[in-house]
Amino acid sequence: MKKLNELYKEIGDTTEIKAIKINSKEVEPGDLFICTKGVTADRHDFIDDAIKNGASALVVSKDIPDKGVPTIKVADTNKELPFLCQRFYDYPDQKMTMIGVTGTDGKTSTATIVQTLIGKDICGYIGTNGRSCGSFTGDNPNTTPDADKLFAYLKEFVDYGCNYTAMEASSEAFFRGRLQANTFDISLYTNITSEHLNIHGSFENYIECKLQLFKQTKKEGYSILNKDDKYYDLVKDACVSNILTYGKAEDNDLQIKEYSVHPTHTNIVFKYKNEEFSIDSPLLGDFNVYNLACGLLGCLALGFKLEDLLNNIKNIKISGRLEMLNTNAPYYVMVDYAHTPNGITRLLNFVHTLDINKSIVVIGQAGERDYLKRPKVGNVVVENASYAIFTYEDPRSEEPSDICEDIIKELKETHNNYEIVIDRREAIKKAINMAKEKDMVLILGKGSETYEKLKKETIYFSDIEEAYTAIAERALKDK
Repeated sequence: MKKLNELYKEIGDTTEIKAIKINSKEVEPGDLFICTKGVTADRHDFIDDAIKNGASALVVSKDIPDKGVPTIKVADTNKELPFLCQRFYDYPDQKMTMIGVTGTDGKTSTATIVQTLIGKDICGYIGTNGRSCGSFTGDNPNTTPDADKLFAYLKEFVDYGCNYTAMEASSEAFFRGRLQANTFDISLYTNITSEHLNIHGSFENYIECKLQLFKQTKKEGYSILNKDDKYYDLVKDACVSNILTYGKAEDNDLQIKEYSVHPTHTNIVFKYKNEEFSIDSPLLGDFNVYNLACGLLGCLALGFKLEDLLNNIKNIKISGRLEMLNTNAPYYVMVDYAHTPNGITRLLNFVHTLDINKSIVVIGQAGERDYLKRPKVGNVVVENASYAIFTYEDPRSEEPSDICEDIIKELKETHNNYEIVIDRREAIKKAINMAKEKDMVLILGKGSETYEKLKKETIYFSDIEEAYTAIAERALKDK
């Protein structure tokens, strides 16, 4: 809690501020409401709602009538927000080692790998799978949350005793200015493919937002780069810090010498400082070899001992990523977050190296998101899977049937190995009921998320729980 004149020294008002909020629905008595401008809403329009809920002060960028509470006017509330939150929460980011992870695919896996290798008792995680440190876990509304939540979360970590935070730094977060106040001690880069063009307008703009992470990395810090990625040179040129690389060539700081992927683990040989070492990773797929290399090199750059890091590899578990469900059925069921053309292609290529028969994929595409990606997803699924069931996935204000039609619009004349089942629950059931011995059902796009964003509400929905229910129902029928 702080007094208003501690946040704005030019203001003599001593009103006590309990927290900072940008959503009027979340405002509680004693909160400061800052009227940022969102994608579809100007929060100046919700001042009366915020005051009704107990807002004790306002920060605005427009002239407004007197509302009976202290009001501070700034030039741009969106630019003000991160720095205000940083001050209010006593600069928690500067009390920890900040580790940022960016890339089109692999952010969640790599950030989780870093947290596990360092140790969950001293390293926090913020990203798609929520937020956590030690035994503490909590939700997170965005891959990279708005600044009012981000700095509150970082303060939680400091109070818990964390010395490090590994967080996913999305391109949208940089585009929206959520990370303007942050600097990073170390930044990790996985890969870049086309994504989120609905937000950025062009692939060039998308890349530029990704590069911002490396421009906000401390000069004495480190940027960990994937030298095998086609955009490596572009990322390297944006770096202002020390650069370390990983990849298959001998000139990398961490070389991926060789690896063999098995149904339950991956054997990998790495080379670091002219010494080779073999590990048995619980992560599957060649893409996770790269994610592990990225996270491992980042931790080595921070000064952790290789032996200690290797001892923690066995503890890595990434919820909703290549999560094989435990079932006694003669077929397999896997849940994964893959939702980009690149991520889906890599996943399906890996799955078909396993001892399976057919692959049956359940997938949709999110509403109000990159519509140009939808037909690309349709193509890569039907070309790399035996059969596809297209369904809804966070349709938001869009009609799910329209989204599905976008997905299949280039397939109608060329493929017949797909169908549309709008209801996601029914789509999962159908896929599981279709599966024969040694078939693989893949439920993609949501991972371990436990919600669906519909037109008028957000409902509870878990792909993992729905799959287990469908498996149990089929088992009863098959008896």
